[in-house]
Amino acid sequence: MQKQTALLLFILFLFSSEIFCQTLYLKINGSNEAATQTIDSLNYIKTHQDFSSISSEVAFIQSALFKQGYIEHEADEISKINDSTFSTSIRLKRKFNTIHIYYDSAIIDKSLLNHISTSVFDSYFELPFTEVASALTYINSKISENGFPFSKLKLSNIAIEDETYLSAKLYIDTPEQKRYISDIIIKGYEKFPRSYLKHYLKIKKGQVFDLNTIKTKTEQLNDLNFASQIKSPEVLFTKDSTALYLYLEKQQSNSFDGFLGFGTNEDTNAIEFDGYLNLSLNNNLNFGESFRLLYKSDENDQKTFDANITLPYLFKTPIGADFQLRIFKRDSSFTTVNQSAKLHYQINSKHKVYAGLTYLESNNLLSETSTFNIQDYKTSFYTFAYQYIRPQTTNQLFPINSNLYFESNFGNRKQTNTSQKQSQLSIDAFKIINLNQKNSFYTRINGAVLTSDDYLENELSRFGGINSIRGFEENSLYASLYGLVNTEYRYQLSNSIYIHSITDIAYFENKILKTKEKLYGYGFGFGLLTKAGLFKLNYANGKLQNEKFELSNSKIHISLTTDF
Repeated sequence: MQKQTALLLFILFLFSSEIFCQTLYLKINGSNEAATQTIDSLNYIKTHQDFSSISSEVAFIQSALFKQGYIEHEADEISKINDSTFSTSIRLKRKFNTIHIYYDSAIIDKSLLNHISTSVFDSYFELPFTEVASALTYINSKISENGFPFSKLKLSNIAIEDETYLSAKLYIDTPEQKRYISDIIIKGYEKFPRSYLKHYLKIKKGQVFDLNTIKTKTEQLNDLNFASQIKSPEVLFTKDSTALYLYLEKQQSNSFDGFLGFGTNEDTNAIEFDGYLNLSLNNNLNFGESFRLLYKSDENDQKTFDANITLPYLFKTPIGADFQLRIFKRDSSFTTVNQSAKLHYQINSKHKVYAGLTYLESNNLLSETSTFNIQDYKTSFYTFAYQYIRPQTTNQLFPINSNLYFESNFGNRKQTNTSQKQSQLSIDAFKIINLNQKNSFYTRINGAVLTSDDYLENELSRFGGINSIRGFEENSLYASLYGLVNTEYRYQLSNSIYIHSITDIAYFENKILKTKEKLYGYGFGFGLLTKAGLFKLNYANGKLQNEKFELSNSKIHISLTTDF
């Protein structure tokens, strides 16, 4: 019995601070009913753990009343009503709604004050008293942007001008020496391409120092796929220099992507396989360059070789270059070689424009009498394009939120004895609408149109398959005009697993065959982020508008994207 009593006393001793802790109550009264309502509208905290908390709350309420214009208010000492209740009274007195702030026009430009006041005069400007703090903060931030990070503002000579408004003098204390960035030091990823500082972030030596602007700009580093910011930038001030420190980290940005697809041949009922590999190398030379190699061989005995290289900021200028070589071969019918060279200008981290030349050459591999629609030709285009990319780096499964690429081509197609003008427009865009943390809606629009007096089969656009309308064979559809919409409802089971629906709709025209068709693809799929990469599996069934669904037309697409 004695042991049990001792144990109980020991437990009570351990938790005595919580058991015997008393809640204190605070009541603040006004000098009349209207004043009390004004004080209550501030929603002050009424329950506290100690007297120090009560004193802090009363001081906070007095500061809030001052900001509202009750600058003459008076508060009584906090009195103890009983063991748990404390009270004080506050006399609000007059409320001042407006203040006239006098300024030196030689120091502050009148146009700056127009952003914070609707009544600006040559010697003073007018403000609601409740907006004084935010207005001074805004003025100070603008002065800081001009290279004076240590500037100080204060109101002095505050006087009562009338029953409702005050007057004050605005004093600004700024150092004589304006601050400029004298050096930029990179920590963590010392080989980060310096051209990205000047042209991508638009930060360079000799630039007027403004830390808030620098922080905003350096956040754009997270939009790069080969580098990220470890922590916010820091500054070392000395008497004669201002050194900016950036803390960066190199990211794995190379990827290898491949997929395996299989389906049943409608004629032989045999299973046929198709697939591709896609290699992307980024910033391996610490220049910000990228190289992409695509090789695809599909079930229609079609082969595609596509190589792209991007060189940003050539010779330390804001101009970059893009080169592409694309070779397409369809069985023993024809080959088409597409070569392009474009210059691009990166407007900012999300926007980029292109201009260049595209050259196409196609050769008929069949006998001359076999078909009239496949012929040798050469086409030269002037190319103009625009790209917009908006990342969402917090989501590993879907790192890109929005993407838009629009390209226009204008030129001439030349054959043996003829030449005619042609134009080609294409668009590829997608958007992820995040409903909440787990649910999202993905939609993509893709299309192209070729305008010409007549058409050749070997110059038509080719689409179909996992990267266009799912449920159809790869590049099995030929069109002079096509447009498609991919949609997916996605549900994330975790940060590494998601499932999704497939609903695809397409429309295309073939001017050679004089056909117009609508296509539909339905199915489902899932994605799994593993140590090896992102594994995706899609099951889709495709049909023409007037056809019935048949399971034999279903396609299963498997892909794995590995980052290294």
